[in-house]
Amino acid sequence: MTDYAVSENEQVQQFLDDLMATDIDKYEIVQQARHIMLACHPQADETIKYGGILFALDEDFGGLFVSKHHVKFDFTQGYKLDDPENLLEGSGEFRRHLKFKSEADVTEKQLRFFIEQAES
Repeated sequence: MTDYAVSENEQVQQFLDDLMATDIDKYEIVQQARHIMLACHPQADETIKYGGILFALDEDFGGLFVSKHHVKFDFTQGYKLDDPENLLEGSGEFRRHLKFKSEADVTEKQLRFFIEQAES
């Protein structure tokens, strides 16, 4: 298990601690994705909202949400993101997301590529 940054937000840290205690595989996926987000945008604020970790730059950017079968990174304005390989899922007016069922999916589905497109 990798050492990850402790969140300054107590609710986020509690969410992470609870996830680690209940589902280590999803915990590792969440932490890997969170690490990429914070490496690309260290100024991002993270809070608990809508049952997951929400990241904000100047505005809400996206968030990590855990479900029974996967972890999802949801992009608030995903329709604006360049997606040459059609990796983003969702057909709503604005939101798009990536689903991760394993740690390898985080890299294979190019999470960093999408996060780097965000304006800080």
